[in-house]
Amino acid sequence: MPSSIFHPPSSFVLVTGGAGFIGSHLVDRLLNDGKNVVIVDDFSTGSRENLRSFAKNPRLKVIRSRISRCARLPELAARAEFIFHLAATVGVELVVKSALHVLEASFIETQMLLRAAAKNGTPLLLTSTSEVYGKSAKPAFSEDDDLLIGPPAHSRWSYACSKLTDEFLALAYAREQDLPVVIVRLFNTVGPRQTGRHGMVLPRFIAAAKKNEPLKVFGDGAQSRCFCLVQDVVEALVRLQQCDLARGEIFNVGGTEEVTILELARLVVKTLGSKSRIERIPYDQAYAPGFDDMRRRKPRVEKLNRFVHFKPRTSLRDIIRLTAG
Repeated sequence: MPSSIFHPPSSFVLVTGGAGFIGSHLVDRLLNDGKNVVIVDDFSTGSRENLRSFAKNPRLKVIRSRISRCARLPELAARAEFIFHLAATVGVELVVKSALHVLEASFIETQMLLRAAAKNGTPLLLTSTSEVYGKSAKPAFSEDDDLLIGPPAHSRWSYACSKLTDEFLALAYAREQDLPVVIVRLFNTVGPRQTGRHGMVLPRFIAAAKKNEPLKVFGDGAQSRCFCLVQDVVEALVRLQQCDLARGEIFNVGGTEEVTILELARLVVKTLGSKSRIERIPYDQAYAPGFDDMRRRKPRVEKLNRFVHFKPRTSLRDIIRLTAG
């Protein structure tokens, strides 16, 4: 929607990246809660299709723009009742191939948004990532853990560093300019509308299983992850937005049912009744030589539960069914 004819409502929630997978589910929830919503999204990874079911809702306004190029950003940030910042590069595959874009886009876009929000003290929730825990071998990660990032020669870690810089920047605004900020580290969010276009493992497995094509497991398959249904993530985001005590804090948001990628592939095949076989692909064929991966990625979510009395509970088998549609 051209900014020259855009008139924001008197009260609204601003969502950057609102046309993305998680963002669109959040927008859907906010609209159902009776909120007016303004989306700023450049549609580089989001899509109009994600907004199709509620695109004609009169309480939704969409501005197609990068944050840094949005002429109305100062006004929107000043007038919004709350800001959800979800705009980000997504997917390991895209991160490995486009490290320069990841680093520049993340820092510049987040800096401009925080600066605009700080002028009027507009509360803001920043979505970060479990990637910031890096190569740590701990069995489960807590928000106050030390972080162990891989070397800069491996572009794999550029996303982790960019999001960690965003966290430092947001907390600096919170301390020095009293900006009400909440930081959320997301762990492998999955569900309807997600695609495997940028390397997301579960939708990639599901798409192959539906066609009875091979499920490609990268590496030895012993690396483990925890998956969380997008509706559970949205519930956590909304509750944190409503919790004044959460301001200035960092929260893990994710499932706690751990599964290896090889086990996940087998479970997808079984759950969907597929005839697919499983192939193992070495990392140096799937990505660049020297690719690093996290062997485990399990969150501790006690802090989330303590602050907002919620933790994701959808089982992995149900997550697969719901994601597959």
